[in-house]
Amino acid sequence: MKFLDQAKIYIRSGNGGGGSVSFRREKFIPEGGPDGGDGGRGGDVWIEAVEGLNTLIDYRYRQHFRAQTGHHGQGRQMHGAKGDDVVLKVPVGTEVLDEDKDTVLVDMDHAGKRVRLLAGGNGGWGNTRFKGPVNRAPTHANPGQEGEERWIWLRLKLIADVGLAGLPNAGKSTFLAAVSAARPKVADYPFTTLTPNLGVVDLSATERFVIADIPGLIEGAHEGAGLGTRFLGHVERTGCLIHLIDATQDDVVEAWRIIRGELEAYGQGLGDKPEILALNKVDALTPELRAEQAAELEAVAGRTPVLVSGVSGEGVTAVLRAAWAEVLKRRGEAPPSDDEDDLGQIETAPGGWAP
Repeated sequence: MKFLDQAKIYIRSGNGGGGSVSFRREKFIPEGGPDGGDGGRGGDVWIEAVEGLNTLIDYRYRQHFRAQTGHHGQGRQMHGAKGDDVVLKVPVGTEVLDEDKDTVLVDMDHAGKRVRLLAGGNGGWGNTRFKGPVNRAPTHANPGQEGEERWIWLRLKLIADVGLAGLPNAGKSTFLAAVSAARPKVADYPFTTLTPNLGVVDLSATERFVIADIPGLIEGAHEGAGLGTRFLGHVERTGCLIHLIDATQDDVVEAWRIIRGELEAYGQGLGDKPEILALNKVDALTPELRAEQAAELEAVAGRTPVLVSGVSGEGVTAVLRAAWAEVLKRRGEAPPSDDEDDLGQIETAPGGWAP
């Protein structure tokens, strides 16, 4: 299924049904009087967050949604039925924006959330409502009230606990495939990942979190270079970021600076999120080169990077445990106690970690 994370749609609630002008006409009942019924209320427009969806592709091929008009009133004081509602079903994490694409109207942040976007028009009164001691036989009724209409934007921000950040070919997809059941495309050229991917990490029976892999960033992404910052919104809700840096490149410091600069330029709090620094693909380096690259990165980042290899599994447990601790903090739960002083001293199981 094609991934789509934003769509512009037109919504309109239903008009109210018109009231009826009718008079009672039955044998042996003279001067029966007015008996016109009221019109039914127009249908509403609702939006509902449901599980099992992860794209807005349904709104790519249909952009207009109109609720049904209320049924008109009839004689014998029969009121019209309410018009059918329109329910827009969207993935959890979808934001509803005004037409200016800036004002957030609703944030569908949990499954089952249901919000009325537009109310249907009220039904008109039938002539029965207007009879009185002076006007015993009114010959007029009210039309139904007009419904509401507007254009809105739907923008999906995936719900994930941890986000992966890094330059193209930093090994993010390989890392995601190594720690979860997700199977993103992996290749030896930049921008292999063109859409975000989600994976569920199971550390134990009670330790589970969702990790999101977004397309790689390049310098100038906040100005539209490469794929730009279009997909950074999918890691806005995360509790922390795992910053993967390719250890086989010549300048790991510059790689770190580029990503940090883009995160801070994007804003939305991404630059302030806890960052787990990981030097990836260390299985391709000699022990001396590993130490040299790690020392250079630590000098500018101010923290010791974790040495990681998504292929061999080295250091993966350390990164996941650190990420899980940040997830627990975000959820307001106490992280598990351990005796490790820093990420670089966490021991990994022989042969690496496997899901």
